[in-house]
Amino acid sequence: MTPAGKIELLLHSKKKQLAVLIDPDKWNSENAKQQGALYKAAGVDFLLVGGSLNAASDFNERVEYLRKSCPLPLVLFPGHPLQLTKHVDATLFLSLISGRNAEYLIGHQVVSAPYLHEWKQEVIPTGYMLVNGGNTTTAIYISQTVPLPNDKPEVAAATALAGKYLGLRCFYLDTGSGADFPVSQELIYAVKKTTQLPLIVGGGIVNEQQAHAAWQAGADVVVMGTAVEQNPEILFEIQKLNAL
Repeated sequence: MTPAGKIELLLHSKKKQLAVLIDPDKWNSENAKQQGALYKAAGVDFLLVGGSLNAASDFNERVEYLRKSCPLPLVLFPGHPLQLTKHVDATLFLSLISGRNAEYLIGHQVVSAPYLHEWKQEVIPTGYMLVNGGNTTTAIYISQTVPLPNDKPEVAAATALAGKYLGLRCFYLDTGSGADFPVSQELIYAVKKTTQLPLIVGGGIVNEQQAHAAWQAGADVVVMGTAVEQNPEILFEIQKLNAL
């Protein structure tokens, strides 16, 4: 088994972790250092970089700038091989195991692997599982896959267990950006109990109560994106509740 790198070891820690999903297109160069300092002061553990659509020709340059201006670890959350970059601390090597689209199960991975190997980058084999959040999100539309039902935790648990037996070392449950509601506590609990592996949960989490509900159900990392873009101060509210 490949030795765990520093980000994977972080995922295995007992601490309840908070990550912010960053779209490099929206990273404001005028106040980048202030944003990064704010995230660090708010107790954010690392930044996820990427998304379903972002594959701009200058993606690599944007992430390089983000690397220089932000004090937090960067973890790539790629939606396409065009988003690969060496300017991150680790890459989530995603396989969309909730769907049956071969491009997202193995196709894009074959294209991506030689680059990651050349860069000697920390790579974390991750089972990416889209969950129904009440609407058709960009991730669902782009991947052309049917999300897991949010009220069928046994289906999600069986899917994750298959991924574990295939050698995946981390799981990411996501309803997608702009979802009407987040992954249910019952589904989070079932996947964590079944796999006992690091679990990242995101999509539709818009307040501190939802973040803590995910942690309590078994999430190791809660990911927030849109809510933080609209109101960065919510990060401090989450940590206040976490301290109680």
